[in-house]
Amino acid sequence: MAETVRLTTAQALVRFLAAQYSERDGSQQRLIPGMWGIFGHGNVAGLGQALLQAAETGEADLPYYLARNEQAMVHASTAYAKMRDRLATFACTASTGPGSTNMVTGAALATTNRLPVLLLPSDMFATRSPDPVLQQLEDTRGGDVTVNDAFRPVSKYFDRVTRPEQLIPAALAAMRVLTDPAETGAVTLCLPQDVQAEAYDWPVAFFRRRVWHVARPVPEAPAIARAAKALRGASQPLIVAGGGVVYSGAEAQLRELAEATGVPVADTHAGKGAIPADHPCSVGGIGSTGSAAANALAAEADVVLGVGTRYSDFTTASHTVFGNPDVAFVNINVARLDAVKHSAVVVQADARHGLQALLAELGDWQVDGSYRERVARLAAKWQRATEECFRRDHQPLPAQTEVLGALHDTLGATDVVINAAGSMPGDLQMLWRASEPKAYNVEYAYSCMGYEVAAGLGTKMAAPDREVVVLVGDGSYLMLSSELVTMISEGIKVIVVLVQNHGFGSIGSLSEELGSQRFGTQYRYRSATSGLLDGAVLPVDLAANAASLGAEVIRASDIDEFRSAIAQAKSNTTTTVVHIETDLFGPAPPGSGWWDVPVSEVSALDSTRKAYDTYSAHKQQQRHYL
Repeated sequence: MAETVRLTTAQALVRFLAAQYSERDGSQQRLIPGMWGIFGHGNVAGLGQALLQAAETGEADLPYYLARNEQAMVHASTAYAKMRDRLATFACTASTGPGSTNMVTGAALATTNRLPVLLLPSDMFATRSPDPVLQQLEDTRGGDVTVNDAFRPVSKYFDRVTRPEQLIPAALAAMRVLTDPAETGAVTLCLPQDVQAEAYDWPVAFFRRRVWHVARPVPEAPAIARAAKALRGASQPLIVAGGGVVYSGAEAQLRELAEATGVPVADTHAGKGAIPADHPCSVGGIGSTGSAAANALAAEADVVLGVGTRYSDFTTASHTVFGNPDVAFVNINVARLDAVKHSAVVVQADARHGLQALLAELGDWQVDGSYRERVARLAAKWQRATEECFRRDHQPLPAQTEVLGALHDTLGATDVVINAAGSMPGDLQMLWRASEPKAYNVEYAYSCMGYEVAAGLGTKMAAPDREVVVLVGDGSYLMLSSELVTMISEGIKVIVVLVQNHGFGSIGSLSEELGSQRFGTQYRYRSATSGLLDGAVLPVDLAANAASLGAEVIRASDIDEFRSAIAQAKSNTTTTVVHIETDLFGPAPPGSGWWDVPVSEVSALDSTRKAYDTYSAHKQQQRHYL
């Protein structure tokens, strides 16, 4: 008979997770190095007790970290996974009810970004003995429905463990999905609170050290031949480098292909830095918030080689940026969902292997010298435009681009910049010159306000030797800044650049462009005259708020003071918030792409009618790539 050990379900799960490892290219690491949590009545006697027991007895090495917000713990875990190339992530536990549903936004972000995270929300009693229990949803359609069913559409794997022995197949399935480069995302195992505390005789083999080998799928030879044929027939090809290049560790192979062939490389947010910004083949970001150089080349490209990109509408400028009527696509992607997009020649493979095989098949093929010269001219022109944005002397308040310029000058090549929402992602996509991909973390798949501070925490935990700088606007800061407290309690140093403009800069600008006159996008008192939120500026002091949470705070009133503040923050040993105010109304960098945001087809407002005419003109250029 197999050897067994009697443990609760929660104790068994903790012991199991501590024994899981990932491996790629011969390098192993802990798959789940720790667990974030906030305890309530649903998990305090289950996972809470199990983590305490593991720490005191040494039976399992699974450190516990206390977050201040359940959504934030998922963001921190996702940022950690991104920094570790999806080879490691954290588990996150929350109590029944609102604690668990707070994690749903984080789950959506992880799955949208194809990043692994393990979620362990507590659930209602499996026995239904106390029914309805506190925080239980009573659904008239079925007795087995709980609020945790909200995780189903935003998880790559979902299971509810209603008996202890169900944990064995559920936990193994969870690890399978977490380590699948094509299918990874949020994995949710719902744990009813009574089942967490229930004992079972577990087979000892369940707790053995397991190594999950992360595959590098190789391309099929016929697929590579088709891809090479398409490229050899191109006169104005363009590479779009996405996050798959980074997660595969294929940066060297991308550079080698670009250098050998002369094909220019544009990048997405997730792929920025895959080729250094100062590389002769680098033309910057592409799409709605891309560089003028990349978008000009995209407009003429006859063949586009997409490597590890999912072609979001920002990357494709809502299906308008690739303007050549005969444009064709070749996609190298580990996920077939992305590889087949835009009717492409499909190379379903790991990016590193795909690029290596494609270069070998191309032989000595290169683009024409005149095309190389055009690429160089466009890149140089955009570099001059970038410098102009960085060096504006805008008065009385600096433009946001000046803050980015000063930060760009001050940070080192390996310092990490983090952002997610508002106008800053667009400015960063256009202007930031990354020398390597780990120095740039802009979450723009879900573009989740509140991601930044929590992501800074997770990133620093994944890369403690790097300087981590969080760029956050006042809107995002107000939504989720609680993990400043966690940074302080854990002794983790992060620099937070808090840019306050008293409103929503990105949506305000978009609102104005679409004829909605920045309605509801400024932080103002309600006016007694108009009845709208267009009164005086609110007396909100976010720097004082950050100080109250325990961070050291430096206030900068202009760009010179900001430069000095960043230098001081880098020399500090504790979390430091650098606060600066900027002009809500810009100026912004010069745009060259279009984003499809519908405008009211009929309106009593002249501004909206004019915006609709412009929108209709852009819509005529929109198409599917067939």
